[in-house]
Amino acid sequence: MRSITSFAVLCALFMQSAMGIYVFSVFTSTSESNMYIYNSTDGLNFNLVKGPAYTPTTGLIRDPSIIRHTDGYYYVSYTTNWEGRDFAIARSSNLLDWTLHTTVSISDTAQARTWAPEIFQDPRTGKTNIIVSLGESLTTFNPYLYTATDATLTSWTGPVAMSGIGPNYIDTFVVWDEESGMYHAYTKNETSKYLEHAVAYNLAGPWTFVQTGNFAGFGRAEGPCITTLADGKYRLFADGYDSGKYIYSDSADLYTWSAYQEVPGGLSGFIRHGTVRNLG
Repeated sequence: MRSITSFAVLCALFMQSAMGIYVFSVFTSTSESNMYIYNSTDGLNFNLVKGPAYTPTTGLIRDPSIIRHTDGYYYVSYTTNWEGRDFAIARSSNLLDWTLHTTVSISDTAQARTWAPEIFQDPRTGKTNIIVSLGESLTTFNPYLYTATDATLTSWTGPVAMSGIGPNYIDTFVVWDEESGMYHAYTKNETSKYLEHAVAYNLAGPWTFVQTGNFAGFGRAEGPCITTLADGKYRLFADGYDSGKYIYSDSADLYTWSAYQEVPGGLSGFIRHGTVRNLG
């Protein structure tokens, strides 16, 4: 793991690869209060950009989900509290220096837990969404949509239920497939701890599960994220319950996945639930 302390050096690394550049935001097994940022030129071998890169005043930054917005800034949404009715968004111009951008309050006061806010920039609509898991207890989680109503990602509308997923599903990650014209969601069944696969023609649903149980052989896992590789294939990352490691698996069609392997470079077992983005 190579620490990069100069933005000029970081920019030089970004220019090295015509394949694209991948950015990875995570929390770690040693602290739920610190976010680490990594990057990669191949979507597998990651270098440390900065860690900790951000420590929010709320004291918790689980499940950090990163994007690069059209305004040139990087944004990370994250869980702020084990029991609370909000999630937060931090912003950075260089991946090194982060500040709190906004806190989004949950209007549905019946929900006691607000977990795993995952940013999804919808290629079909051009809208920026956050898929957040809301639940009064561990067995009542459902995914809901929040949608940005301004270009600065400060104002959000929601929650809108993702019909067909839940209750009892958490850590929902969505991919848009242009060829089929469908959205694909990978989400954890909170009872079995298996990642399951649903599809829909609209982001809010109705969603239909097409693969359930331990369909891909990942075992029990959580916090899935999927990035698109330079060759057009997909790579899924997740926390493995059974393995105790951070795993990855590849697919050409979002249905059939390779046997999972551990993320290399000494990161497996250290990094936890985060998001990898291909910024190429």
